Amino acid sequence: MNELQDDELHRQLVQECNDAIIFSDRQGVIRLWNKGAERMLGFTAEEAIGRSLDIFIPENQRARHWEGYFRVMETGYTHYQTDLLAAPALRKDGTRISSEFSMTIIRDADGRVAGTAAVMRDVTAKWQKEKSLRARVAELEKELGQS
Repeated sequence: MNELQDDELHRQLVQECNDAIIFSDRQGVIRLWNKGAERMLGFTAEEAIGRSLDIFIPENQRARHWEGYFRVMETGYTHYQTDLLAAPALRKDGTRISSEFSMTIIRDADGRVAGTAAVMRDVTAKWQKEKSLRARVAELEKELGQS
């Protein structure tokens, strides 16, 4: 078996990962879009690279997103490196999904913030199941209160 060179290993780890891995520069322009992002969000890498993150951020979430994004670019800090962020996302076909993701600050050779990488997962099915369970618990609590 041939040993993989580090660069090829890293490339395959990113490109073949089932989770969406997206890198965007300081301005929020997509520079890397892996196969997991293609599957999850429906845009090919060719369609996504060079475009704003707005392609999958719901319009009603954009102001809040960009406020936080540019604060991270300025400060070089986000607590979402250790905590997961839950946020809605839009697929190419317009359907809305629930996502969870972590962020990694990417720095250039001089240590300046170059952008951020997000590792995202579609948690729509999990969220819907939890919503149904909460509704059922509320229903049961209401029934018990009427007894």
